[in-house]
Amino acid sequence: MFAVIKTGGKQYKVQKDSVIIVEKLAGQAGDAVSFGEVLMADGKIGTPTVAGAVVSGQIVKQTRGEKVIVFKKIRRHGYKRKQGHKQDLTVVKITDIKA
Repeated sequence: MFAVIKTGGKQYKVQKDSVIIVEKLAGQAGDAVSFGEVLMADGKIGTPTVAGAVVSGQIVKQTRGEKVIVFKKIRRHGYKRKQGHKQDLTVVKITDIKA
């Protein structure tokens, strides 16, 4: 059985014991998290969410993503700006799907 959840403005297809990387969630490694915004579970498609469906998980670790370089330049004006950014991420292991 699989489910489609929405967190951090993105949608993820998950099943039991799968590991997903989502945008930062509050909590430490080992804490339990639950996703209430379930768009699809057990073949039921929500309008917009499936009523009463909950996906539970456990935080594996807090980490950061790859560095993204932001470079701005205006030709022939001597204007150059370089900036880097790393997104905070959370690794979550799905423990249970309740439809």
